[in-house]
Amino acid sequence: MHAHLGDRLVVESPTTGVVRRDGEIVGLHHEDGTPPYDVRWSDTENVTLMFPGPDAHIQHLESEETGTADGTTPPATGEQPATAPGTPNPGDIGRRLAVERRRRGLSREETARRARISPQYLAYVEEQPADPTTATLLALAGALDTTASALRGAGADRPPGQGHALPHPQLSDLGPEECRQLLSTHGVGRVAVTTPGGRPAVVPVNYEVVDEAIVFRTKPGSVPAAAAGNEVAFEVDHVDEALSRGWSVLAVGPASTVTEPDAVRELARRAHTGTWAGGTRDVWVSIRPTHLTGKRITPADRRTHR
Repeated sequence: MHAHLGDRLVVESPTTGVVRRDGEIVGLHHEDGTPPYDVRWSDTENVTLMFPGPDAHIQHLESEETGTADGTTPPATGEQPATAPGTPNPGDIGRRLAVERRRRGLSREETARRARISPQYLAYVEEQPADPTTATLLALAGALDTTASALRGAGADRPPGQGHALPHPQLSDLGPEECRQLLSTHGVGRVAVTTPGGRPAVVPVNYEVVDEAIVFRTKPGSVPAAAAGNEVAFEVDHVDEALSRGWSVLAVGPASTVTEPDAVRELARRAHTGTWAGGTRDVWVSIRPTHLTGKRITPADRRTHR
């Protein structure tokens, strides 16, 4: 029998097939995955050392297929995993878990001790797209003085900036080259214009960067179309709520409508995506930045706070 961290140990009657007990394997004692195992039982949420008998088998996490007592698994389908085994590829729960643990200054060993799981299993949850049981998630939440729903991502749709602030934030200026690099990542930015009625407006647009110009599609008479013929501001940012850090870039310059047919065709060809707003949007607006500034917020150097 061979198991991995996160697999499910199932104990059932070999004659009736009735499950008598099951639990999540949260600790291995041998590198090759052979017994015994530390198992968190689903009925009691207690962790005990288990030497599986002939009435036990492993349900492997990655396939959700039931293995046999000798540890064999069904034949491969020919599909290859997206990443090599062991390569860090954290899921949402693992990422939030690691952030909360570091925020509280806890080591993996201490967190694992509090949650009554092995440090190896905690490393697995943090580094792979794991799906821990509710009992394990509650134990981890208790160890970190948070909630299971928070580790699952409750509040992920709240506006950015409502999360925890860094204890020692460092706000730094971005140079022009870094601003251009961040702008070139494409996506959604916000253009600030004055509408024909004289009112200021800020609207989001899908944009591209072509030959150092910021270009976006819109439709005639729309608010973004009012940018043409005026000096406008364009802003793009990224906020990593989980890590309480981020950056913003502000570009200011004259905007104009792209009218040359070949240029319009080339812009349409190079577009990375359709506009999220949908519909026919065949007016291309180009902004040539004359001023480019940016800010980044990160944790301050720890050496300054010792």
